[in-house]
Amino acid sequence: MRATARSKNPGRSACKQMRLLRRGRVVDSTVAALLSEKPMRSPQPGAAPREGAQPGTRRHRPIRRPAPLATAIAAGLFLVACGGADQAWFQNRIADSGIDFVHDSGYREKRLMPEMTTGGGALFDMDGDGDLDVYLVQGGPIEVSEAERPPNQLYRNLGGGRFENASAGSGTEDRGVGQGAAVGDVDNDGDPDLYVTNLGPDRLLINEGGGRFRDGTEAAGLGQDGWGTSASFLDFDRDGWLDLFVAQYLVWSPDKEVACINNFGTPDYCSPLNYGAPAGSLLLRNRGQGRFADVSQQAGITSFGTALGVVTGDFDMDGWPDLFVANDGMANRLWINQQDGRFVDKAVAYSCAIDNDAAAKAGMGTTAEDVDDDGDLDLIVCNLVNETDSFFQNEDGQYFVDRTREQKLYASASRTFTRFGVGMQDFDNDGRLDIYQANGRVKAEEQAWAEDLYAEPNVLLRGLPDGGYEEVLPRGGTAELLALQSRAAVFGDLDDDGGMDVLVVNRGARPSLLFNRKAGRGAWAGFRVLEASGRDALGATLRLKVGPRRVRREVRSGYSYLAANDPRVHVGLGDLSRVEEVTVQWADGKIEAFGDFAAGSYHSLRRGEGQGEGEAP
Repeated sequence: MRATARSKNPGRSACKQMRLLRRGRVVDSTVAALLSEKPMRSPQPGAAPREGAQPGTRRHRPIRRPAPLATAIAAGLFLVACGGADQAWFQNRIADSGIDFVHDSGYREKRLMPEMTTGGGALFDMDGDGDLDVYLVQGGPIEVSEAERPPNQLYRNLGGGRFENASAGSGTEDRGVGQGAAVGDVDNDGDPDLYVTNLGPDRLLINEGGGRFRDGTEAAGLGQDGWGTSASFLDFDRDGWLDLFVAQYLVWSPDKEVACINNFGTPDYCSPLNYGAPAGSLLLRNRGQGRFADVSQQAGITSFGTALGVVTGDFDMDGWPDLFVANDGMANRLWINQQDGRFVDKAVAYSCAIDNDAAAKAGMGTTAEDVDDDGDLDLIVCNLVNETDSFFQNEDGQYFVDRTREQKLYASASRTFTRFGVGMQDFDNDGRLDIYQANGRVKAEEQAWAEDLYAEPNVLLRGLPDGGYEEVLPRGGTAELLALQSRAAVFGDLDDDGGMDVLVVNRGARPSLLFNRKAGRGAWAGFRVLEASGRDALGATLRLKVGPRRVRREVRSGYSYLAANDPRVHVGLGDLSRVEEVTVQWADGKIEAFGDFAAGSYHSLRRGEGQGEGEAP
């Protein structure tokens, strides 16, 4: 009998198989199973379904791929043996950071829908010392008094990856049923203010300097009741005062809760479609000095939806800010600014209401960037398990084309998870935008990544030289696989080293604090773009020359999911030592030129300190 040939170096053979697997070519099925990082089956929960429960209507049931826990462990060992630990892009430093926050979803004895969406946060310089501080939004039980809920928490950045709890006496300890956060200077005093979305009245917290805030909700004419999710500041009427858009999810109260069951036949959370109660989102106009008026009806924002994500930008390239809203199980909205205080939904006309799969997906997080350097803003929306991401390529501000397949996202590893937070950042500073997605289930499944049946690992995708994306291994970019119920992914440079970091808010757990430790990162340049008052110039557009490329980046805080992100503009430069021909188009259309800048630091661009060039064409 002829003997079967064996590799002289099994470890090297396995490593080769991992490389082939990443390219979509697998020879050895055993190694493929070990390296695919598929979840293990879990035992079925023993709870009986509630009386009168109806099946949930989430559209896709995952294909079962049984894999024992030993397989997952072996996969991790293979990754380490092949250099996975050395190739990790991030280090989770939550354990020694001083951030002791533990998120409380509010779940006690019965499942209530708002418990599933909660988990937001913010990165912003709350005390004006130049570095990013952390604000974490707490959930808490719904059917109790406000005093019985745990408060939101504020942490001051001490440098070196360390933080201290600065909540006591700060005025930021809101005890609503928290969802997300937005940051913007509503009174133009140079201090960033906080807006907290809740199930129930939202809160506006006015920054008085030095890490102290006061509740300005009532005085501002805010505090509208509802189920607020993501929110974003913008100056939609270009009057110099930041207005606010608040996405709302469902018209809901505990007495309207419905009973749903999962694939086990046990009680679980429902699809929003079970409620038949989409909500109307809010457009709040700043009348000056942080006093707001609800102008949703007058502005034409009257359509109802199940809004979870929002991103602002000038999508039609007319110099006025527009709004893209990701809806869960309903068509997306693209609110185009008519320059007279009104908006018109042109998502269908612009071909971004649904993608080429011809169905309304479960849109959650969203963001927009000029991915192909053609001068207009492209969109990405992340969706439910077994639904692809939706990548909409902007065609000169006239319409969008679904390029999900061309971007290599249609068969991406990300579609095997339910994605919430999302950001497009150049994590390795090679000049190409990468994608990070925060994942977590909304319904228990028997394939488990952890004891928590809702937990999933996050995903990091690298931007490729010829366009498109591929997954970075080890999964999620960390040496240790992190499988949790992730919601908000908040992006910013926490240690000012030019590497973009990620704060991930995890439902019912501690957050993940991912410091960028990618080896061999390229050069970079950063910009804080400020109005003359000193506030971050949200809605301004930065254009610069990076070698032969013309790069466009937005000054933006509100994107991802339930998140307020670092408003500074970060640009990866690869092997270049400087950026050239930096210009700012301010939110009111005026343009200033600021010249060239060296790589390796953050630069301040203040209105009035550049060379004026007049109005945008």
